[in-house]
Amino acid sequence: MASCSSLLSEDQLLCSICLDVFTNPVSTPCGHNFCIVCLKKYWDSSSHCQCPICKEQFSKRPELRVNTFISGLAAQFKRSVPVKSNRAPEIPSPIVLCNYCINEKLEAVKSCLDCGVSYCNIHLMPHKTVAKLKKHKLMDPVKNLEEYICQKHERPLELFCRNDQTCVCLFCIEGDHRNHNAVLIGEESLLKKTQLGKTQAKVQLKIHSRLKKIEEIKQSLELNKRNTEKEKADCVEAFKSLVCCIERSQAELLEVMEKKQRAAERQAEDFIKELEQEITELKGRDTELEQLSHTEDHLHLLKIYPSLCNPPTSKNWTDIRINPHLSVENVRRALFQIQESLKMEMEKIPDIKMKHIQHYAVDVTLDPVTAHPKLILSSDGKQVTCGETKHSIPDNPKRFDHCVNVLGKEGFSSGKFYYEVQVSDKTKWDLGVTSESYSRKGEITLSPKNGYWTVYLRNETEYKALDTPPVTLSLKRAPEKVGVFVDYEEGVVSFYDVDAKTQIYSFTGQFFTEKIYPFFSPCTNYSGTNSAPLIILPVKRDKDPLTL
Repeated sequence: MASCSSLLSEDQLLCSICLDVFTNPVSTPCGHNFCIVCLKKYWDSSSHCQCPICKEQFSKRPELRVNTFISGLAAQFKRSVPVKSNRAPEIPSPIVLCNYCINEKLEAVKSCLDCGVSYCNIHLMPHKTVAKLKKHKLMDPVKNLEEYICQKHERPLELFCRNDQTCVCLFCIEGDHRNHNAVLIGEESLLKKTQLGKTQAKVQLKIHSRLKKIEEIKQSLELNKRNTEKEKADCVEAFKSLVCCIERSQAELLEVMEKKQRAAERQAEDFIKELEQEITELKGRDTELEQLSHTEDHLHLLKIYPSLCNPPTSKNWTDIRINPHLSVENVRRALFQIQESLKMEMEKIPDIKMKHIQHYAVDVTLDPVTAHPKLILSSDGKQVTCGETKHSIPDNPKRFDHCVNVLGKEGFSSGKFYYEVQVSDKTKWDLGVTSESYSRKGEITLSPKNGYWTVYLRNETEYKALDTPPVTLSLKRAPEKVGVFVDYEEGVVSFYDVDAKTQIYSFTGQFFTEKIYPFFSPCTNYSGTNSAPLIILPVKRDKDPLTL
C-alpha cells in the first residue's frame, strides 16, 4: 500500500493563512480548510465573516470542529516526511510593562488600541467585565503602541488603503481616503503573506540554483585541477625526454672527443719516437763528420767522403702535424644529430596533445529535426550528404530552411568536448559549433557575433576560419579528418588535422552563455562533384591519456 507521503505533497496540506502544515484543521461551509487558530484570528480581525480564500460571506460565524480526517493525514505526513516549516523563527517579544501599575510595574499581557494603553492581568479585568470596554480592540502587548493608532483621529488602524498603500482608521475612509479601495488589515495581511510566500519560494529557488552553481563550479574546478595535473605530467614527460636527448647527445659528443684525444696522443707518441730515432742517427753522423774534419789521414778522408758528403735520408716533417681532436665539421655534425634527435622528441608533443584532447571525446549524433530538407542522414545519424531535391518534411523552429546545415543532437553547457569528422573527397564543407538560440532561418552569415564558430573549405583548396574578420588558412596538406575541440569555460573552439596532429585554427576569448551544438554542412552536391558525405568518426583513444 502506498504511503501517505507518496500520495500527498506538502503543498496539499498547507494552511493558506500561516503557510504551514495544518494544526487542528477545520473546514468552512464553502469547503476550504484552515488551522482553527489561524481562522479564528482572521475572523477576529475582520468586521464580517467570510472565507479567506473565496471570500464567500457567512451570515453568522460557523461553528468550527476539527476535521479528524485531514488532521490525521497531516499528523501522519509530519511523522513520515521531515516537514520544513514556512514560519520564520520566532523572535522573543520585548517585555512591555503595564502603564497602570504605580509601584512595582507588572508585565503587560495586552495592549488596547482604543485606550492606547498596555495592561497587566489585574488592570485588564475591566476590559473583560465592562460591556463597553469589551468592544475595545485588544492585541498582544507592544512598546510602540502609538504606531498602531491613527495619529489624526486617535482610533485603531483597522483598515488598509490600497490606493495609498497605508494603514488607516474607520474615520480616515470617511475623509481623505473616501472612495478609496480599503480592506481589513487582516485581509491585506493575508494577501501580503501569500505574496511573501511566493517571494520566499522564488528566493529559495534562487538559493537552490546558486548552491547548485557552487557545486558545478567546485566540480569544474576539481576537473580543471585533474586536467592541469595531467597536462603538467605531459609537460614534465616531454621536457624530460628532451633533456635526456640532449644529455645523451652531449655524452656521445664528449665520448667522441675523448676518443679523438686518445688517438692524437698515440699519434704524437709515435711521431716523437720516430723523431728521437732520427735525432740519434743524425747525432752519430755529426760525430763522424766532426772527427773527419780534424783528421790528418788524407787518404782515409778521400775514401769515405762519398758516403758522408750527403746527410742521411730522413722523413720530411714540415707538413706533419697532430690531427685536431675534433674538427668544426665534426662539431657541426654532432649538433645536427642533436637537432634531429630534438626534432624527433618535439614531434611527440603534438601526439601527446592530441591524445589529451581526444580524452574528451563525446558521442555525437546528427539531429534530423534540425536538418535542411535536402539533406540525407544515415540511419545511425553518423553521416550526412546533400541531395538534389527537397524532401517533404514538416518545418519547425529548429530546422534550417535555406542553408543545407544540420546540428548534433547533443548540446553542451559546460566542460570540454571533442569529436572528429571525415572530410576527405569533398570540395566544399563547413564545420564547427553554434549557440542554441541563434537563427536557423533564411540566409545565415557564419561568424561568432551570429553565434557560429566554424571553418570551411571552398574550391578544394581554399580554407578559412570564419572569425571576425575571416582568416585565410595556409595548410601544408589537405586534412582528411578534422577534430573539433571546445572548452566551454575557457571560451575556446579549436580545429585540428587529426592525422597530422596539427592545429588548423582556434577561436579564443569567446563567452558562452547557453548550450552549444556541433554544426555540420556538407554543402550542395554540385551534380556529383561534392557528393561525398561528412562522417562523424568514432574517436580512437588510449585508456590512459598520459601514455606516450
